[in-house]
Amino acid sequence: MYLGKVIGRVVASVKDPKLTSQRLLIVQPLTPELKPTGKQVICTDSVGAGADELIYYSKGKESSFPFLPLEVPTDMTVVGIVDSVRVERE
Repeated sequence: MYLGKVIGRVVASVKDPKLTSQRLLIVQPLTPELKPTGKQVICTDSVGAGADELIYYSKGKESSFPFLPLEVPTDMTVVGIVDSVRVERE
């Protein structure tokens, strides 16, 4: 699982038919300290996340599991909305 923040949406009029009715979100990956890290990514949304929400997402084949029995062609999916983050350092 990876931490991120929703910063936008993607609207695509032409796409794989299996992506019909799937929301596509632009996500900025974050460190545990909530600092931006890496390039922005596009994720499908399985939980109804909105703009500026702190989320966690999965990558790879597992990203399609929240949509079963549908076979959604996705590499990254938002799978949770984060309420709070607490980092404990030694």
